[in-house]
Amino acid sequence: MTRIRVLSPLGVATRDTVSVPPLPGSLAGLTVGFLDNRKANFDRLADEIGALLRTEHGVKAVIRRRKANAATPAAPEILAGLAKDCDVVFAGSAD
Repeated sequence: MTRIRVLSPLGVATRDTVSVPPLPGSLAGLTVGFLDNRKANFDRLADEIGALLRTEHGVKAVIRRRKANAATPAAPEILAGLAKDCDVVFAGSAD
């Protein structure tokens, strides 16, 4: 007799929800971070967007941190560093 195991796609929430602060009205004078997932060409994309943000939106600094690889979450110390050093962070993906 063949048995089929059906798994529920519904997850179980194990943490309280967090509130996300509103985005700033302007990026002028702020530090923007990019979380690089190491997919091909993300470095080029982040370089171009970073330059555009500096010249056209007055961004003070751009910081980029890289995950170990595209398949795993970023290490807690990478996320903590971005949260500490940046006003806004973009998670990136490119191919």
